[in-house]
Amino acid sequence: MDDHLKDRKLATRAVHAGRVPEDGTNSVTTPIYPSSTYRIAFPGDESGHVYSRWSNPTRVALECGLASLESGNHAYAFSSGMAAVSAVTNLLKTGDHVVAVDDLYGGTHRLFDRLLGNFGLEFSYVDGRDPSAFENAVKENTRLFWLETPTNPLLRLIDISAVAKIGRAHDILTAVDNTFATPYLQQPLKQGADIVHHSLSKYLAGHCDVIGGALVTGDEKLAERLWFNQYAVGAQLGPFESWLVLRGLKTLHVRMDRHCDNACRIAEFLQSVDIVERVYFPGLQTESLPNGMMGPGGIVSFRINADFEQVKSFAMATKLFVLAESLGGVESLINHPASMTHASIPRAVREPRGVGDGLIRLSVGLEDVDDLVADLEHAFEVMQSHKVVR
Repeated sequence: MDDHLKDRKLATRAVHAGRVPEDGTNSVTTPIYPSSTYRIAFPGDESGHVYSRWSNPTRVALECGLASLESGNHAYAFSSGMAAVSAVTNLLKTGDHVVAVDDLYGGTHRLFDRLLGNFGLEFSYVDGRDPSAFENAVKENTRLFWLETPTNPLLRLIDISAVAKIGRAHDILTAVDNTFATPYLQQPLKQGADIVHHSLSKYLAGHCDVIGGALVTGDEKLAERLWFNQYAVGAQLGPFESWLVLRGLKTLHVRMDRHCDNACRIAEFLQSVDIVERVYFPGLQTESLPNGMMGPGGIVSFRINADFEQVKSFAMATKLFVLAESLGGVESLINHPASMTHASIPRAVREPRGVGDGLIRLSVGLEDVDDLVADLEHAFEVMQSHKVVR
């Protein structure tokens, strides 16, 4: 990042960070460099770009921008959010123990329980709202705390500083999935986290048109290990995808303001609906944002007092809220976690954690919020009449 941007506010850095050094074209925006390999001056020359698995100018520009926004020194862009999670767990060895929040993205839970357990890693899950739960779960072989905050899908808030302090006391790394909050609303490295994780597919890219992941750190030794993992495994983000995310970063602050405002209105509306048992949203008056979090985000979850078929009819009846996986785009999306994002978690595990058949998750987009409220009102009417309308 250019020195003149270091002390600028995040909105300014979002627009200007992530530019490649002047290449003679005078381009205002970062170009897409599709080259897989680069001319070198002599055999063994590694002074610049050599091969795009090692480094690519467009990807490096994105990584510089991500590091700037998360107040880190190094960032690494991966081919997916799950590839980035894998890079963190690749820091571990057989016999190591991980403590993770129990309200966790289904894909991460699947990786932990159904794949990495085969390689001798051990996982425990705790209610992260109580930092002492992490302390109580620590074993001699604990090497990593894995946090989401807000969590997915119940939007629980974790005290990053408190958990990171426990981690430091036991020489345990703290990694935070900051996908829901984004660096615009929360910067975990400033609160003591060692690694920040992102699914770039969500708010950072912001348009439901790219798959990617990222890791950011301020620790030099960790950075070397993460870079080597990216280089050795080969799960890098491509140049075109990197360019799409770079473009998304420039409007992150503007989009997040609207996501938050619209989500607040949707949450307030849902609280007024009799059939809604509970609304999960950090922006409600009953919730208090932890230190370091500047806004509630754009995700709203709620539990309906209805059977699965009724809930299914509700999810299928919306017109503006698109029934789809993922979140964080300009379009509003509706998700049924129990049968979609968290379906890989056994019912006996997910239901006690609050992910039952009545739970709905909304990714509130940038549409006119009055239209979004009307869309939900229509869906409730359809659900109560048991008619699925498309």
